[in-house]
Amino acid sequence: MSEQLSNKQLATVEQAKQLGLLPEEFEKIKEILGRTPNFTELSIYSVMWSEHCSYKNSIIWLKTLPKEGEKMLAKAGEENAGLIDIGDGLACCFKIESHNHPSALEPYQGAATGVGGINRDIFSMGARPIAQLNSLRFGNINDERTKWLVRGIVKGIGNYGNAFGIPTVGGEVYFDDCYQINPLVNAMSVGIAEVGKTVSAISEGLGNPVYIFGSATGKDGIHGAAFASKDITEDSAKDLPSVQVGDPFWEKLILEASLELLKTGAVVGMQDMGAAGITCSTSEMSAKSKTGMKVWLDKVPMRQKDMKDWEILLSESQERMLVIVNKGREKEVEKIFEKWDLTYAIIGEVTDTERVQYYMNNELVADIPGESLVLGGGAPVYVREYKEPKYFEEIKKFDINKISDVYLDVNKSKIENRKSAIDVAKSLAAHPNICSRKWVYNQYDSMVGTINQTTNAPSDAAVVKVKGTDKSIAMTTDCNSRYVQADPFVGAMIAVSEAARNIVCSGGDPAAVTNCLNFGNPYNPEMYYQFVYAVKGMSEACKKFDTPVTGGNVSFYNQSNDDNAVFPTPTIGMVGLITGNKKHMTLDFKNDGDVIYMIGESRNDISSSQYLVSQHGVQLSPAPHFNLDEEYNMQQAVKKLIANNLILSAHDVSEGGLFITLLESAMVRNLSFDISFLDSARNDKQDKTMRTDAFLFGESQSRVVVSVKGSECKAVEELLTTMNVKFEKLGTVTNGNIKVNHVDFGSVSEYKTLHENSLENLLKS
Repeated sequence: MSEQLSNKQLATVEQAKQLGLLPEEFEKIKEILGRTPNFTELSIYSVMWSEHCSYKNSIIWLKTLPKEGEKMLAKAGEENAGLIDIGDGLACCFKIESHNHPSALEPYQGAATGVGGINRDIFSMGARPIAQLNSLRFGNINDERTKWLVRGIVKGIGNYGNAFGIPTVGGEVYFDDCYQINPLVNAMSVGIAEVGKTVSAISEGLGNPVYIFGSATGKDGIHGAAFASKDITEDSAKDLPSVQVGDPFWEKLILEASLELLKTGAVVGMQDMGAAGITCSTSEMSAKSKTGMKVWLDKVPMRQKDMKDWEILLSESQERMLVIVNKGREKEVEKIFEKWDLTYAIIGEVTDTERVQYYMNNELVADIPGESLVLGGGAPVYVREYKEPKYFEEIKKFDINKISDVYLDVNKSKIENRKSAIDVAKSLAAHPNICSRKWVYNQYDSMVGTINQTTNAPSDAAVVKVKGTDKSIAMTTDCNSRYVQADPFVGAMIAVSEAARNIVCSGGDPAAVTNCLNFGNPYNPEMYYQFVYAVKGMSEACKKFDTPVTGGNVSFYNQSNDDNAVFPTPTIGMVGLITGNKKHMTLDFKNDGDVIYMIGESRNDISSSQYLVSQHGVQLSPAPHFNLDEEYNMQQAVKKLIANNLILSAHDVSEGGLFITLLESAMVRNLSFDISFLDSARNDKQDKTMRTDAFLFGESQSRVVVSVKGSECKAVEELLTTMNVKFEKLGTVTNGNIKVNHVDFGSVSEYKTLHENSLENLLKS
């Protein structure tokens, strides 16, 4: 086979621009190769140096995130997914990634292949997926295109996950006009492996065969990585071939085959084929091991005729894996491929050249140093300009005194033309960002595998049993992007803190984080400011909670070409542990007569709340009150209350404020609540000027509602006082109507009907 590069047409700088490369990057490629690249080589660089693969505009800041921790088994970037030690020889493997751009064009396949891709990241390391979560953002729910996107994306996630056989146990759904053009689809997967029995994405052993197995290769997904690295425009529909097509039944077979392969000991390294397909897996595995590969593209099993070399290289056809096998054990692994009825072929071999060399019909069509293609190697790294966004000036002008408070007295409300607290409470209960997501999660199989502990015992985080052990994994995805828009530093700290709060309220100890950083165009200094300060805030909070970042995903260019960017959305995926005698804590009130406490402090704060936006139309206001030390101390107190068996329920105060938190705790068992915020029972003698709207609907942070047996009140108050954590006794759990300061707010059943049916009604209207 000739080692002379075939006489292919040389690439031009114009072609480089069309493929998303900068002129200076084209010059750098020429310098690396010592010659002008041909079109195939240019195509390879265009996907590997795209933002989606190289993180060229983000890596400098990602390196500042905390990555050390006593449970860490793999540092961020070392493997396909995060890996932490959970004891007894077991490890938890987890990761979150985006599939935003594909889902904007073809919602069903875009979302489905996002689920498939993130699960492959887990089992390609030798872990068996046990649970899935997602974080979804859509535009105006009254818009027909939004409804189409919601239906398609939810169906894509549900159909793929259900067929694959992994329960979808949690997530979040938000609606805001900023996501109108560009919805966000972030998918998370969690798996379990044995420590020391995982596999890395390495390529070692001179002459070892390189196998591709799984589905055959087609033209779907070509240039998908580059597509994800540019703005959504009116012309984006032309990029529909960049959207991949998934098949969960193939994925299930590949999962079982992959885990069986690893048990043989014949596997050297393995990696799934995600962004940039064969190009990515062959170059990354070679670069990681400082080896090389010869790859024969005409040997790749194809489902379409006459595919060109660069099409084969860049295809992102789903359900494909690359595996390096010890030479001499080919028959052994091929029996496994055949057992699971998988397409497979030897398409290459490991070399010691440190170059990836691609052949087509015995011609060398591309010859590139592997290191030059990858993140952390020769891929470009940029320091982008950033400056404070101009809209911050409008945020600083916000004055709560210009917002009329609500009235508890309905008659006075009508006379003074102010909103009734009862009307607001009902409106928020039905709000699409607050109401039940039952319409969504009913389409997901949350019970397959019989390990989901929150199916009939809801808690702030999803909790999944690790079979055969006394351990459970608590997991959550969190981000209030409106807070991040208001203040990227504080908003990102809140995102991490809320994730930790949800883990703690469920009885767990926060362990580690994976993130999905969704932002606008990094070349816009104001957008880049949001990214930089969100990373800084995330870093600060992760250090405080000792939750190192294990990896994740950056998704830039979430905007249309008119600078209509989404809110900065650094989605936090967090896992925690519940072990031994520790109790899974649920959010539901248990008994009539139990006492309700709020741990934390109420403030005259309605900033960035759903109440302020939906009831007063105020889009720009500061982030809600937040203090990291206060948050940490409050969480430690909740942990201790749970450990001492002093509380019956725990639920954090978030969107919709205190009233919605109480309502969500009451509705589960059809109980109610009677609370007061102006009586002398408050331990801190709250100032009488407390605004009603701030108390009921404000979203100041670091607050948790707990319910307690009357006999335990003294012990609870003593513990919280000793820990110097503020609290207030709100009232009691009841069987009657909801009451606030003795005002009848109506029956829980009325609110429950609004809460449970609102989303479905909005989507059907």
